[in-house]
Amino acid sequence: MTAQKENLQFQTEVNQLLHLMIHSLYSNKEIFLRELVSNGSDACDKLRFEAIGNDSLYETDSELRVEVEFDAAAGTITVRDNGIGMSRDEVVTNIGTIAKSGTKEFLSKLTGDEKKDSHMIGQFGVGFYASFIVADKVTLTTRRAGDAASEGVRWESDAQSGYSLEQVEKATRGTEIVLHLKEDEKLLADGWRLRNIIRQYSDHIPLPVNMRKTEAGEIKDEWETVNKANALWTRAKSEVKDEEYQEFYKHVSHDWEDALAWSHNRVEGKYEYTSLLYLPSKAPFDMFDRDNTHGLKLYVQRVFIMEDKEFKLMPRYLRFVRGVLDSNDLPLNVSREILQGNKIIENMKNASVKKVIGLLENMIANEPEKYQKFWKEFGKVLKEGPGEDFSNREQIAKLLRFSSTLDDSAEQTVSLPDYMARMKEGQDKIYYITADSHTAAKNSPHLEVFRKKGIEVLLLSDRVDEWLVQHLMEFEGKSLQSVAKGQLDLSKLETEEDKKEQEKVEAEAKNMVEHIKTALGEKVGDVRVSHRLTTSPSCIVLNDHDMALYMQQLMKQAGHEMPDTKPALEINPTHPLLKRMEAETDDERFGEWSSILLDQAILAEGGQLEDPAGFVNRLNKLMLAMG
Repeated sequence: MTAQKENLQFQTEVNQLLHLMIHSLYSNKEIFLRELVSNGSDACDKLRFEAIGNDSLYETDSELRVEVEFDAAAGTITVRDNGIGMSRDEVVTNIGTIAKSGTKEFLSKLTGDEKKDSHMIGQFGVGFYASFIVADKVTLTTRRAGDAASEGVRWESDAQSGYSLEQVEKATRGTEIVLHLKEDEKLLADGWRLRNIIRQYSDHIPLPVNMRKTEAGEIKDEWETVNKANALWTRAKSEVKDEEYQEFYKHVSHDWEDALAWSHNRVEGKYEYTSLLYLPSKAPFDMFDRDNTHGLKLYVQRVFIMEDKEFKLMPRYLRFVRGVLDSNDLPLNVSREILQGNKIIENMKNASVKKVIGLLENMIANEPEKYQKFWKEFGKVLKEGPGEDFSNREQIAKLLRFSSTLDDSAEQTVSLPDYMARMKEGQDKIYYITADSHTAAKNSPHLEVFRKKGIEVLLLSDRVDEWLVQHLMEFEGKSLQSVAKGQLDLSKLETEEDKKEQEKVEAEAKNMVEHIKTALGEKVGDVRVSHRLTTSPSCIVLNDHDMALYMQQLMKQAGHEMPDTKPALEINPTHPLLKRMEAETDDERFGEWSSILLDQAILAEGGQLEDPAGFVNRLNKLMLAMG
C-alpha cells in the first residue's frame, strides 16, 4: 500500500548550495560514485554495530555489501546497500551533509570565484548530493532495519523543484539510490568505466562493492566483487601507496582535498591496536562548532563500533584529526559506559595524541613550510591545547606560533624556542601583549620601552590567546609576562644611568601624580609614573590576573557578568601634554585633562568608554580653549 506523496521545498540556502556544487565540481564528476559507495559502507558499518545487541536486524541477510548496477538503455546507475537504512524522519534530517546546520554561515563565506568556492565545497562536505553532478533526477528508496516492509520511504528530486516523499513497500532493509543520468552523462552507464571508478576511489572500502559479471558484452546474474574489500589500515605500510592513503582519507573524512600528512602504526604488546591518523590540509567550515561530529572512527577487530563524538578519543584541541583506531582487545559488544575510564581506551588515546604531536614535530623539523600551512588552518585550535592537556603542555607549547615585534608582520611564524634564543642578556621573562587585532597589538603604547631597548614582544591577537596565556604561564623555566599588566620591572636590563633618570622623573612628577589621582578619584586603582612609555602621554595597566579590556567587552556583550576592574593609569611626565597639564592652574580644567588622559588610554586598549559623549564634549571644550 502506497501512502500519499508529499511535495516539499528545499530551504533557500540548500538550493543555492546545490546549484553551486553541481557547477563547481563538474570537472571532478566521478566523485559522485565515491560518495555514494562511502555512504553505503557507513550504513553497513552502523548496522553491524547495532546488530551486536540485536541480531534480528540482519533479517536473514548477514552478508553486508554495496551493489552497483547500470542500465545503459534507460540511462540509469543504481547504488544500493543492505545497511542500517533510514526512517522517514532520518531521510528528512540526514539524507546529506548539505542540509545540516551551518549552511547559511558557509554560504556567507563564498567569494563568487568558482575555483576558490569549489575548494570550500570540499570543506563543507559533498555527500549524497554529489549525485546531481551527473543526474537530473535522483530516486532514493530506503527502509530502516527492523521496521516493517510497509514502512519504506521513497525520496525523489530533480534538485530544482524541491523533493517528494512517500511511504512505500520495501521488502529488504537498506537504501537504494537510482541516478537518472543527464543526457550528456549517459556514457557513465558502462560496466568498464564504473569498475575503474570504484577501483580508483573505493578499493580500500573494508566490505565488498559488487557488480554483475559481464561476459562478451552480456550482463550475467552472477555478482563479483570489484574492490579489494579489505581494511586498508590492516595492511603493512610498505604495501600501501600514497594514493591509496589519500583515497582512504577522503572516504573516512568525506573531505574533498588531500590530507596534509598521516601516521600509520600497529602497536603490539600489552594492548594491540592499529591507528591510522590523518591531518587535513584545510580546516572544515564548522571547526569551531562545539557539536562538531567528525573525528576518529573506533573499530574492534575491523568491526565499526562508533564515531569519536561518542567516546572522545581525541581531545578537543585535536578535533581536526581524522582516521581510524582498531583494537584487538576491546569486546565487540562494547558500550559507551564500558568506554568511560577504560584502560585500553585511555592507552589508545594517550598514544594517539603523542603520535599526532610527533607528526607535527617531525613536520617542523623536516618540512617547515608544510607546518606553516598547517598552522594557518589549525593554529587557533591548537592554542587550546595547553589549557586542556596538562601532561603534554610543554610539547604543545613548542608547536605554537606567534607574530612578534621582530618584524611586526601578522604572519605567525615565531616559536617560543625561537623567542628564547633571541632573549637579551639578563632577560628572565617572555613578554607578550594581547589585543583585539594585530594592528592594535603592534601599535600599543605599552610596547614603547621594549622597542627602545630592542626587547622582542609576542603580539597575540587571536581570541583564544587571552585564554591561552592563563594556562601557559611559563615555558622552560621562563615566565610569560604581559607588558600591559602589573608592575613592569626591567631593572635587570637597565643601566645605572637609566635607573637614576627614572628616579629623577618620578621625584619631579610626584605632585602631578597626586593631583591626577585626586582628580580621577574612584575611576582608577592607582596613578603612577610609567616605565613603559617613551612617546605616548598615558596608558592603563591592569592587574596581573585581570582579563584584557577588549575581552571584558566581548564577555559583557555575550551577556556575562564581569567584575568591576580598576586599572592603574600610568603617565609619561616628559610628554608635552603632561607638561601642559603641569602648568594648568584651574582645577576644573585639570580634571578635564585628567579624564581625557584616562579615556584615551582606555580606547587605546580596546576598551569601551562608559560616557563617550562626555569624552567628546571634554575634548571639544579643551580644543576650543587652546584655540
